[in-house]
Amino acid sequence: MTAQTNQRIDTKRLWDSLMDMARFGATAKGGVRRLTLSEVDRAGRNHFKANCEAAGLTVRVDAIGNMFARRPGRDPSRLPVLMGSHLDSQPSGGKFDGALGVIAGLEVMRTLNDLAITTEAPIELVNWTDEEGSRFGHSLMGSGVWAGVYTQEKAYALTDLEGVSVGAALDAIGYKGAEPARPFPADAYFELHIEQGPILERESKQIGIVTGAQAQVWFDVVVTGQDSHAGTTPPSARRDALVVAARIIDLVDHLMRARGEDGRGTVGQLTVLPNSRNVIPGEVRFSVEFRHPDGDMVTVQAGQFTERAMALAAASGAAIDIHELFRIPAQPFDLACVDLVRQAAARLGFSAREIVSGAGHDAVYVARHVPTAMIFTPCKDGLSHNEAESIEPGEAGAGCQVLFEAVLARANRTL
Repeated sequence: MTAQTNQRIDTKRLWDSLMDMARFGATAKGGVRRLTLSEVDRAGRNHFKANCEAAGLTVRVDAIGNMFARRPGRDPSRLPVLMGSHLDSQPSGGKFDGALGVIAGLEVMRTLNDLAITTEAPIELVNWTDEEGSRFGHSLMGSGVWAGVYTQEKAYALTDLEGVSVGAALDAIGYKGAEPARPFPADAYFELHIEQGPILERESKQIGIVTGAQAQVWFDVVVTGQDSHAGTTPPSARRDALVVAARIIDLVDHLMRARGEDGRGTVGQLTVLPNSRNVIPGEVRFSVEFRHPDGDMVTVQAGQFTERAMALAAASGAAIDIHELFRIPAQPFDLACVDLVRQAAARLGFSAREIVSGAGHDAVYVARHVPTAMIFTPCKDGLSHNEAESIEPGEAGAGCQVLFEAVLARANRTL
């Protein structure tokens, strides 16, 4: 089906810009390592800022490092339409997770310039700080502070494995802005992202119309036993923290599978102490998370996990500490904004389906204050958080074109 518009983004320019950003933190396996608030992140941010300013955008930075690039509208009294995502990555991440939404937003701005379009409302492109949570252990940090989910002081005090705090890292890279990190009035927010799952590819759909995001809960768990000599300690005297942790990890998997294909349960981080091959582990620290489209189901899983994990530890003579980091309820997106995405996909002739986001995104927190919608594009084999993460130029272009249409329609809507 032929796209019903002659207002086209430049797919080649978009792709070239994505590959240009991928130079910052490029890995030998074709991915990126652009940890938040690192020197590599600083370089990527500087590059992004320079490109925004070259496009005539005014860039400002808030106190948690969120970057906002503004294109004025005809009516300065109108609330801005926001779009964006994040530029930070996992330690062994891909080139498109987050970056697609930011760079596509830049392409939207460039296309508006090319077509000499003055929108009624201003448009702002956002690069949210530390969406991934891979360095400081708290995902959605920039959008979370902005949305008031947790305080700036709490975020500043978070530290990485080397003891560097968020506050110190912001100072070090020069991105602790003067503007307060708090919500401001905005008309809408649109975020383009790769699906990070296999559904769109399996069904040969070009666009995911994201209706909301599933609920999730995150825990930090510490199991404490007794480290002792591996060769001299008999079974009756052992309090092996790693064995207990293994049983709890199996519990996480069991609770996930009991919920069928909608269930999600993951242990992604594990630290064993003292981590010596001839010493029985005395302490194990690990992460646990559960996700489900139904928030009540996540509450049930969290309760079952806590009760049964404590019982497993007690039965083995180990101590356990379970700390709930945060709990995010299921977040529906704004019906009118979602419908703009739906209409854009149909008008452009793209195959599409409605989908619930399995991953957490900045849009989830932004949606608490601003009408929000998301757009998904497929990724090869549903693979993400991996250096082999891959999409096709045409897929990126299709998602960006839908973003352009939705943002333009919202910015020019009749009030």
